[in-house]
Amino acid sequence: MVIFVMGIFGYHHKLLYGQANSSSGMAVNDECKLKFLELKSKRNYRFIVFRIEEKIQQVTVEKVGQPEESYDDFASSLPADECRYAVYDFDFTTDENCQKSKIFFIAWSPDTSRVRSKMLYASTKDRIKRELDGIQVELQATDPSEMSIDIVKSRAL
Repeated sequence: MVIFVMGIFGYHHKLLYGQANSSSGMAVNDECKLKFLELKSKRNYRFIVFRIEEKIQQVTVEKVGQPEESYDDFASSLPADECRYAVYDFDFTTDENCQKSKIFFIAWSPDTSRVRSKMLYASTKDRIKRELDGIQVELQATDPSEMSIDIVKSRAL
């Protein structure tokens, strides 16, 4: 949807759901940013999975995980043969017995996904990361072993 606004120098328009990225042509839907803010500040969600909707040229929210959902629930929500972006709010205890939390950004690009999809997700990754302010750790994974809970724990410390 395009909104026209009367400005000082005439009519201007803007995309309702974010501006397109010139390098990939993808916009980040406002719902992505809103859900991320809720995860970060209110802790309403354990994770969010994002997908690129090629027809509308936007990154959109595909799924949200409730706070009680586990890391296994999150990992199983990622498709085996399609790329996705995700954020995961990881709670852990330090060696000093302190409770902490870190927000992970995961770029999921399985070996079995289409080459075009891998390229599209790779070219849009920096844009979505810029829009989601507060990411603390980034993981890139091409198979489940590269994002195991042990790897997440080691990256959190």
